[in-house]
Amino acid sequence: MELLAVTGALGAEVRGIDLRKPLRDTDAEKLYQGLTQHQVLFFRKQSLTPQSHLALANAFGEIDPGHPVYPHVEGFQSIVELIADADNPPDTEDWHKDLTFRASPPFASILRAVSVPSIGGDTLWASMSAVYEALSEGWKSDLASLFAVHDMGTFRNDYFRQGGVEAINKALSEVGSAVHPVIETHPVSGLKYLNVNQSFTRQILNMTQGPSDEMLQYLFQQVRKPEFQVRLRWQDDTVAIWDNRITQHYAVCDYLPHRRHMQRVTINHDRRVRG
Repeated sequence: MELLAVTGALGAEVRGIDLRKPLRDTDAEKLYQGLTQHQVLFFRKQSLTPQSHLALANAFGEIDPGHPVYPHVEGFQSIVELIADADNPPDTEDWHKDLTFRASPPFASILRAVSVPSIGGDTLWASMSAVYEALSEGWKSDLASLFAVHDMGTFRNDYFRQGGVEAINKALSEVGSAVHPVIETHPVSGLKYLNVNQSFTRQILNMTQGPSDEMLQYLFQQVRKPEFQVRLRWQDDTVAIWDNRITQHYAVCDYLPHRRHMQRVTINHDRRVRG
């Protein structure tokens, strides 16, 4: 097995491994170390079954029981079905980390391309440690002690389509919100990283709304710089594993009315990190 870096900021293509087979402990450890170093890993020609998809995820940590909004693969509650076409356009056209409105957002995700358009439908990832390192010392100092509120963001639209305003109010009560530091430290690599995202971060605490909005907009714009990003051109049976703690991602919707079919397993907790 070999890992080939894709950009200077993040991303590596992994060759010489068949993810359909049970992982040897040595291979699992090498992939884990690669994920820590490169933040997102790419694999080609991996025709995962639901069982092998879940087994791969289980090698990294505790599997999430299911997404609060999206449907799942029949018979497999933990495998999220992501199908977009002209009748069902995607709702993820923002830079985001997954589920940061939870008190403990997930550690990682494993996304498999089941069937993708011949043109378009790429996904981009951005390294939040690279974004942090590029900030001035003044910004780093100002952000170091700040906290921000995260909520469900545009998932409100999904609940509204399902049940109107009552469904939104019910979801807000059940899902709630969470407060996280604006700057976090990765528990394995020790890298500091920016911990706000456009989809779910709503306000910086102890600031009035205007200055909070201005600061967040500045930080959101830093994520958009190509120097901090890697872009994946999907093919059928391509697999990506990313560390959700230290990256953000953006799925490009430039393929409609064609169909894009993906399946994702989310890993809640890193089994190699205590606490």
